[in-house]
Amino acid sequence: MVPEHTPATDATTAPATAVPSEREVLLEYLDHFRDAFARKCEDLTPEQLATRSVEPSTLSLLGLLRHLAKVEQIWFRITMEGQQVPRLYNCDEVRDHDFDGAVADPDVVAEAWESWRREVAHAREFVDRAESLEVVSTHPTRDRISLRELLVHLIEEYARHCGHADLLRERIDGRTGE
Repeated sequence: MVPEHTPATDATTAPATAVPSEREVLLEYLDHFRDAFARKCEDLTPEQLATRSVEPSTLSLLGLLRHLAKVEQIWFRITMEGQQVPRLYNCDEVRDHDFDGAVADPDVVAEAWESWRREVAHAREFVDRAESLEVVSTHPTRDRISLRELLVHLIEEYARHCGHADLLRERIDGRTGE
């Protein structure tokens, strides 16, 4: 019989496992939801990606993809870095052009994926270059935000839209879950 607290089982002498840093945890959660969203869109035709949820809503997986590309661009390029670039899917005449312009055209789908992947890659590069989570936005007309707060916001944004994507995907072909 083994005593209850031998050196091999005593928590004070057990080998320490590395606890991930706050930055690592935030990035793991954000990447988890980015990947979950991408999986919701895989193996679908342009028509399926552009399928609207229910009238009068313009919500679709393709619209969400375009929206998330725009979100990544606005938060990292424009807000955090202060870049003066044209906003993705911006149209003065149409408020939600990211959704309204999400039509069942293979070129529109390809462009949306390219934009989203480019903006996610840029965001990852920005985070990798950042000295800390305390880095603050540089945009002259937006409220200041730290990288930490931005990452938490994006986790929330992706999580919410993954819920929308779950429902949209189930409506398209019955697929549920991750």
